[in-house]
Amino acid sequence: MFDKMSPNQRLMVAVGLSILFFVVYTAIFPPKENLDTQNPNNTVALKDAKTQVASTTTSSTDNTPSSVTKTASNDIVTVKADDFILTIDTLGRIASKELLQEKYNTKDNKHAQMIQTFATKPLFIRFMDEDLNKEAKKTPYSADVETITLTKGEAKKVTLTQKLSELTVTKELTFYDDGHYDATVKLSKEKRYFIYLGERPKVNETEQMMAAVGALIYTDDEILTIIEDGEMEGRKTFTGVELVASFDQYTASIMYGFQKDTTILVERDADNNPLVYFDALPTMSFHGYIGPKNYDILKSIDPILVNAIEYGWFTFAAKPLFALLSYLHGIFGNWGWSIIALTILIRLVLYPLTYKGMVSMQKMKAIAPKIKEIQAKYKGDPQRMNAAVMEMYKKHGANPLGGCLPMLLQIPVFFAIYRVLLNAEELQGAPWILWINDLSRMDPYFVLPILMGASMYFQQRMTPNNFTDPLQEKVFKFLPIIFTFFFMTFPSGLVLYWFVNNLFSMLQQFIVNQQFKNKEDLEKAIKNK
Repeated sequence: MFDKMSPNQRLMVAVGLSILFFVVYTAIFPPKENLDTQNPNNTVALKDAKTQVASTTTSSTDNTPSSVTKTASNDIVTVKADDFILTIDTLGRIASKELLQEKYNTKDNKHAQMIQTFATKPLFIRFMDEDLNKEAKKTPYSADVETITLTKGEAKKVTLTQKLSELTVTKELTFYDDGHYDATVKLSKEKRYFIYLGERPKVNETEQMMAAVGALIYTDDEILTIIEDGEMEGRKTFTGVELVASFDQYTASIMYGFQKDTTILVERDADNNPLVYFDALPTMSFHGYIGPKNYDILKSIDPILVNAIEYGWFTFAAKPLFALLSYLHGIFGNWGWSIIALTILIRLVLYPLTYKGMVSMQKMKAIAPKIKEIQAKYKGDPQRMNAAVMEMYKKHGANPLGGCLPMLLQIPVFFAIYRVLLNAEELQGAPWILWINDLSRMDPYFVLPILMGASMYFQQRMTPNNFTDPLQEKVFKFLPIIFTFFFMTFPSGLVLYWFVNNLFSMLQQFIVNQQFKNKEDLEKAIKNK
């Protein structure tokens, strides 16, 4: 491929690759969001006399939430389980969910909090009637219990009641120790109202690394619509919805089990982030889940929930790869060794393809001097030069694209495994060996990134190239350094994958190089006889 490029074109490709890496780095480490903002399109129920004061207005004509100030309110119910503590506030919302497992702890070693203090919260109700909505924001709910303690496999129910001048709102919530809940909302009188999913979790926000965050809607025609933060425009409407979720890298707030004719709406907030809610019936029953996107947990609750684990454009390849990774974990019992085994299996499957590419590159290297002679000979006659070059390729069985196409075909596989390792909640707190005690976090001593960079450097030295411009060669020699720099902050599970992949490439390149060397030695021996 590079033979057909001019020196300037080659240099541009090299520089372009380097720029791409810096662009990716910017995407990996986005600026920290300001959580305490005003939201002109979001409606959040606010406090009663005992809570902080805030104002809310709603549109009376088009269902669109208007100006809102996000606030906190007092808690009236606490739900305790082995793995979490959940609270319900005076406005009948799920106000907080604290994850008690150490692997979810923040960098300062505090328990992760899935629901922010100042945010739109799950189960918030907004009425179409503006006067009724103003009354609802000032009228607290009452609960039939104050504390619920869940044991393994146990479910307990709490009933919330809000008595307004025109009607009574009743929420019957049944909580389970695995993190999901059943919800039934009843109105004593028919009024149009909406129930909110709530804003997405923001757990360990500073550690987001190219992972999509936002909202998703999965419909009964198996179409998954993902709307990332910052990309929401206008309003979207969905029917036949199986589940909706607001999610970050490892956690999600999910609602599912809707009636088929339920209308799901998605609006944008002040930051163009998606905000999900649905048009509710006088008596509305559905289910919810707030917690980590752990495949086994979600599947055990309801198989439909595994669709909340998104892999972006490469879901078609990523899902089977994760299934294979999980199967290997069942064999090895360690996610680190499972990643290594998965990498080797992928390389074995791709071996014929990569082998063909490496052989093609060796052939191109062997005939490079002859190609240069032809180019010099027919410098003033491009047509004859191209014909002679193609004849040379045909004679030696070389293909100028033979080294590029196999690499291009591997790109979907690479991105698929990348997305799997990036989004696998199972890697959180998962140790490998020695100092690697969490495959979802960076290597604290940078050993794996340095080994990865070194392997990339030696692989580069072993791989044939046809550079004629010293500047181009220097630029490409810097790529291992650039990659090492980026990978220092990557999750160690990803770095482990790339390192093992490099080792396999080096072994395969060594085999190909040795085959060509043996062939050359044999030809020289025959010639000297």
